Amino acid sequence: MAANEKSHAKTEQAKGKVKEAAGRTVGNERLTAEGRIDQVKGDAREAKEKANDAFKH
Repeated sequence: MAANEKSHAKTEQAKGKVKEAAGRTVGNERLTAEGRIDQVKGDAREAKEKANDAFKH
């Protein structure tokens, strides 16, 4: 389960970076903001998993 959550976090971060870059390219502020939000969600998920791993050991 933890590996699945970690990969989901990385996927969310990557998706956010692509959205942000696309938004900047076409000048769409909403898409840029959505990309940043996706990245933050991925960062939060990754931090949660790292904390869970720290408490397991």
